[in-house]
Amino acid sequence: MSLQERSATERVQEARERYVARGISTPPLVVERAEGARIWDAEGREYIDFAGGLGCANLGHNLPAVVDAVHAQVDRYMHQCFMVGMYEPYIEVCRRLAELSPCRGSDQKSVLLSSGAEAIENAVKVARVATGRPAVIVFDNAFHGRTLLTMTMTSKVVPYKAGFGPFAPEVYRTPAPYPFRGVSEDDAIEGLKHLFKGDVDPHSVACAVLEPVQGEGGFIPMTPDFPRRLQELLDHYGILYVNDEVQSGCGRTGPVWAIEHYGVEPDLLVSGKTLGGGLPLAAVTGRAEVMDTVPPGGLGGTFGGNPLACAAAAAILDALAEQRPRAEQIGARLRERLEAMAPAGSEVRGLGPMVALELPEQTGEETARITAAAREQGLMLLSCGIYGNVIRILVPFTIGDVELERGLDILEAVLRA
Repeated sequence: MSLQERSATERVQEARERYVARGISTPPLVVERAEGARIWDAEGREYIDFAGGLGCANLGHNLPAVVDAVHAQVDRYMHQCFMVGMYEPYIEVCRRLAELSPCRGSDQKSVLLSSGAEAIENAVKVARVATGRPAVIVFDNAFHGRTLLTMTMTSKVVPYKAGFGPFAPEVYRTPAPYPFRGVSEDDAIEGLKHLFKGDVDPHSVACAVLEPVQGEGGFIPMTPDFPRRLQELLDHYGILYVNDEVQSGCGRTGPVWAIEHYGVEPDLLVSGKTLGGGLPLAAVTGRAEVMDTVPPGGLGGTFGGNPLACAAAAAILDALAEQRPRAEQIGARLRERLEAMAPAGSEVRGLGPMVALELPEQTGEETARITAAAREQGLMLLSCGIYGNVIRILVPFTIGDVELERGLDILEAVLRA
């Protein structure tokens, strides 16, 4: 076949095989453009997007307010590095995060970074300095990133950890509630108490890092009282509570932060993904007395809080409040439809529109079939879970009712195939 006879997708796929590292997993899809909750490939085929850029497009692709804000910022400057010269977009995002913060204390401060993993590492750095302690507690089914420390904190070997050791020291893992797999809230609390008896002195622990809804681990929401009971136990030993909302935040569960469902005020909040409106941005937010324990120069990064990403974030944070009613409406409809189509022995779970379907098989074979078949019919889906057997939905809240129902119809058809 001549070069001219190959499709655009085939040409890009061939170049990808030639020039891009094999370790990056990609589907056979070449994106040409995207808008709202729709994606078009290189041949012009349209897809309904239930993946949302892996949680980075809660408010849709190319939200007009975000596009306008980025265009306006481009005309001023694209990069400065906040450590070279201050600029208002960085400070404005920190101000808005302070106003929205669910953390303890009236005075809130933030540091802006480039990715969720980088923000998690910085949260641990802050906690270690603030407490003078080295150890970190994490939970089963957690995902916190792919850097050395966050990979150590992540609870899944393949593909995230296999072959990449040795891992970072002073990271200790304990169960999190997972009722579908037989781990109750009481089991999780007792597991942490046992950890303090058998593995690590609680007085040497700086922080515990928990996702209120575990994302890559399978969209597992914490049981209703677990965050409160966890916080009480942590407070007893002077351990900081770090709330990882990289995937569950920015309206993904309805309110701005998923922890708001639980009535708990953590010590530090980590945000990312949708925060940047499609541009790389993440943050660590917390009360000033904790954040300011790190001396000048101890935090930072060349691209952290890039002006374009900050301009996008300001527009996103403005739009979040307006989207909550629609997000809750979508969440209710997703749960209704998923419960109707769920195979026997499976579970539908989540908070608000952060919803997933776990299949009973402890293998990823069926979810791989489902996501591939859905893509062939024009629906973008992602799987997750420690067994790879969970279908998760990260649909943008800007989706129309017709698109939403069409996407759910496709999912139902491939589930029953």
